[in-house]
Amino acid sequence: MPTDLKEQKVAELAELFSNSPILITADYSGLPVGQMNEMRRSLQEQGVKFRVIKNSLALLAADASGKTALKEVIEGQTGIAFGGDEPTVPAKALSDFVRRTRSSLKILGAEFEGQALNPQQVSQLATLPSRDELVSQLLARMKSPMSGLVNVLNGPLGGLARVLQQHADNLAQQPAE
Repeated sequence: MPTDLKEQKVAELAELFSNSPILITADYSGLPVGQMNEMRRSLQEQGVKFRVIKNSLALLAADASGKTALKEVIEGQTGIAFGGDEPTVPAKALSDFVRRTRSSLKILGAEFEGQALNPQQVSQLATLPSRDELVSQLLARMKSPMSGLVNVLNGPLGGLARVLQQHADNLAQQPAE
């Protein structure tokens, strides 16, 4: 029989899960306390939270939030990273921390848009550019043809201006007769 405290925790977790675009699970066993604190600080700087949650509560919260694919990537001592408006941020933050510190933290998988992702897919997600980077790349590519068109259209006028300037310079250099 669940207690009121457990029901409250499940409701709180379900709300957190619902508000996060991606939930990444990681096995933190063997991670020293100091490194765990360092990881949490590093993730928090990027707007990502990492919570160690009892598996039974995480499974109940996954059902309550409609993120049932999360149940496929929970096993052993599991911590869950979530947060941010963008799914690449938690993936990048965790992957960067593991690579930078050579941590024993092991990414188990993720729940993203109703599907379970394996560790390789999470790593691929971490390599994708952020939404802002993609928008700026798109705008640069959209601007490029317009800039090229302006240069092409200015080419003949610029050439005519250079010819006229050269002709004026030649006239100025000729001695007066």
